[in-house]
Amino acid sequence: MSRRARLAVFLVAAAGFVVCWVLALSGAPPVGGDVHPSRDSATAAAVARATANAVSVVNYDLRGMDTFGEETILLASVIAATALLRPAGDEREHTPDAEPWVLPTTRLLGLLVLPITVLLGLDVIAHGHLTPGGGFQGGVVLASGVHLLYLAGSYGALQRVRPQAWAPPVEAAAGVALVAVGLVGLVDGAGFLANVLPTGTLGAFASSGTVVVVNAVIGVAVGSGLVVLLAQFLRQDLVVEDR
Repeated sequence: MSRRARLAVFLVAAAGFVVCWVLALSGAPPVGGDVHPSRDSATAAAVARATANAVSVVNYDLRGMDTFGEETILLASVIAATALLRPAGDEREHTPDAEPWVLPTTRLLGLLVLPITVLLGLDVIAHGHLTPGGGFQGGVVLASGVHLLYLAGSYGALQRVRPQAWAPPVEAAAGVALVAVGLVGLVDGAGFLANVLPTGTLGAFASSGTVVVVNAVIGVAVGSGLVVLLAQFLRQDLVVEDR
């Protein structure tokens, strides 16, 4: 595509964005007023679905299709990075150099914080419908916690512990599970990703209907996806070299 064609495509897209932005602002309530329709809708929906975390009811119920799109983008990004970072014809894989020298205190701190970080990630995912957090945040914390082994100076230990072998199929299975949860709403006649499961009691762990299910699926998908993504970048930097 030529530079002129790219500029034309950009100008058309920018003009459409400006029109939508102006229309959205013209219908929005005044800043600083006491009218907050989005807040009121989210709060009412959280109470109706017995979801203590109103943000989760927005992400995984009211705007479930947006979350589905974001998860699809993450899956596509992981696939693209895996394809682009695979060894080219003029590259080969080699055994990484010896581990760099790391202060014993740094190594000890990394090993101590690792299980705490992984446990925190699991807790954020498990209680995303009750307390601040959720599948996206918990998945990032979970994957980051595993990679503390590398920051502590041991790439070999990271390779032995990191679930790289089964992370790709787990991410794919999580995507399929998200679609399956959405289809349950269609079968019930309420719509894709509609909240059709029993909501339980507000504040209880077994509450919020499909919100808790989608939250858990997103946590698994994000965590496994980031494991694959970081593995590809570290492999490209440490293992792959020119022939």
